[in-house]
Amino acid sequence: METVSKKWVYLFDEVDEAEAYAGDWDGVRGLLGGKGAGLADMTRAGIPVPPGFTITTEACNAYLSAGEKFPEGMWEQALEALKKVEERTGKGFGDPENPLLVSVRSGAKFSMPGMMDTVLNVGLNDETVQGLIRLTGNERFGWDAYRRLISMFGSIVMGIPDEAFDEAMEELKRERGATLDTDLTAEDLKELVQRFKAIYKEHTGSDFPQDPLEQLRLATEAVFK
Repeated sequence: METVSKKWVYLFDEVDEAEAYAGDWDGVRGLLGGKGAGLADMTRAGIPVPPGFTITTEACNAYLSAGEKFPEGMWEQALEALKKVEERTGKGFGDPENPLLVSVRSGAKFSMPGMMDTVLNVGLNDETVQGLIRLTGNERFGWDAYRRLISMFGSIVMGIPDEAFDEAMEELKRERGATLDTDLTAEDLKELVQRFKAIYKEHTGSDFPQDPLEQLRLATEAVFK
């Protein structure tokens, strides 16, 4: 007899399946969170929403109940959903030539602006940042995106004080005679990436993770907590 594993992950276009399981729209909001339910509903309505997926609140509760351990099958389902996103975007997570970047966001049934964690640009590393620069033709944009990932990941995932990154930014601006962040050049931001990496290592004892899947796993755990 074949057993059906628990569904922990829903692609944005699987909202009908989520609604059938949850019973009604209020149940969907409870299952996917307000943000996840909203993105799924817009996808169903034909609004152009970038492909993505939601890990359920049930998975989060199971993770916390099990002493911060992913429930059986959840991570595998997340990786399978990620493959679907790769197929639909034509990009590869960790592909140095055409990198897929994702954001990892926490969610709740009801909107709580400013209260929920978000980690942007997950998937950037020393190789994929070069691919992003080649694709966009904008070196400054690439290094700015990378330094933002390191600071967000460092503070939200690893608990490094925001001030550590803010002070490094202000110090570099003083050195360059810059008033605004936007006054910094691509080379300045490339230097800032190195300084942010040093801060990360100083506080965590390890290098900033270069494996995009490790970034994704740690970011997922962080928003669960």
